[in-house]
Amino acid sequence: MVEGAFRGSTGLSLRRELAKICDDLFWKKECDVIVFLSDADVADWRTVQRREVSRLPDEIQHFAVYGMADRNIECWLCADPHYVAGVTGREAGDFAVDDPKGAFEAAMDITRDDKRETEIAQFVREARTDVLQRWLENSGSFEDFYDQLWTVSRQRDCTIENLRERGS
Repeated sequence: MVEGAFRGSTGLSLRRELAKICDDLFWKKECDVIVFLSDADVADWRTVQRREVSRLPDEIQHFAVYGMADRNIECWLCADPHYVAGVTGREAGDFAVDDPKGAFEAAMDITRDDKRETEIAQFVREARTDVLQRWLENSGSFEDFYDQLWTVSRQRDCTIENLRERGS
């Protein structure tokens, strides 16, 4: 796994740097799949996703997975509010809202200077299959992301857990 270097903040920087980053990851570092994660803020995630995918170089589009969270990534992370509550010791109702970003950041002690990326990675890594299945059930945009991953895993002869099969 190779982490990309792009964390653009404007559409201009995205357009300017995206082709260069894809070239570096796909051709020079020989990545099999490039995974992009972004969020739609208050716009329709499908519309934003289509626009962002269209910015990718044509030769990269078939090797890219573009995860577009409904509003923000915290919506995915809180798609099972009981899991978040169990990990953080907070009430599940705190996370069962349209925009759980503030509640999640407070529960995880996220600050402007400390994004707690290691802890969030562990939070995701430790999510059991039943939690991931609830994320699929409760978030259409997460379901789309998973379906893209599943499709690419089949094309690239990789194995990922089939979350569509209950009890797997």
